[in-house]
Amino acid sequence: MSDFEYVEKYEHFLSDERNYSEHTISNYIRDIRQFKQYINAQELKSFLDVSSNIARFYISHLNEKGYHSKSAARKISSLRGFYQFLLEEGEVDNNIFSEVESIKVPKSLPKFIYQNEMERLFESIDCSSNLGKRDFCILELMYGTGIRVSELSSIKTSDIDFFNRQLLVMGKGKKERYVPLHGKLIEALQEYILNARTKLLVNNKLNPTDHLFLNFKGTPLTPRGVRDILDRMVENAGELFSISPHMIRHSFATHLLDRGADLRSVQELLGHVNLSTTQIY
Repeated sequence: MSDFEYVEKYEHFLSDERNYSEHTISNYIRDIRQFKQYINAQELKSFLDVSSNIARFYISHLNEKGYHSKSAARKISSLRGFYQFLLEEGEVDNNIFSEVESIKVPKSLPKFIYQNEMERLFESIDCSSNLGKRDFCILELMYGTGIRVSELSSIKTSDIDFFNRQLLVMGKGKKERYVPLHGKLIEALQEYILNARTKLLVNNKLNPTDHLFLNFKGTPLTPRGVRDILDRMVENAGELFSISPHMIRHSFATHLLDRGADLRSVQELLGHVNLSTTQIY
């Protein structure tokens, strides 16, 4: 099997088995291909020919290139995961990057949006249009539940339980969890589904879909599409800060804790496996 085929197989593994988002997979694959260029320069023919010494030299190479410790650590983490995959596939005898000491990254507080800034984002949305109703519902759902953008884009209409006021979410590693839906969010969902989604779906007569959020063509909205929507909200609101779906997730957690929510409860809502991940807030 060629190196290209190894990477392609790993990409399918991250998508099908790990249920990672397109954005995350893209970063992982880019890191692996960058490492491929490095080993080619070292006149090594394949990923399988790399020794633990080369792995250590690669860290020095990243430092010399001026990569920030966080970026370098992510690249090494990507390669550690890739070589673990090769190990489990029986292609290598050991994970050479498991022997490499992890790059220490100084912990920084997660960025979040202040309450008044969030209100201005909601106010910037024109809810008289179908796309406006959709965008309002997206922001309400992300801020009201703290779900990840990959989780949001994979939601089906059948995942919503209006009677019990909860939403079934497929998280990382295909782990399911339920998140509660408050009254205002339920209203936004019903308004979008009844008065906007049905009209967007008309534009997709060939391949009707059960995905909750649709683009103007009536096809499922992608994580990239959600990021573009958020960028337009910031621009329409006249704000100068940049925004990401994860910032809204951070804002959800931060604002809950500021209002006295229990850390364990926030952990369950966010779908964190370890409490230590939630404790950064």
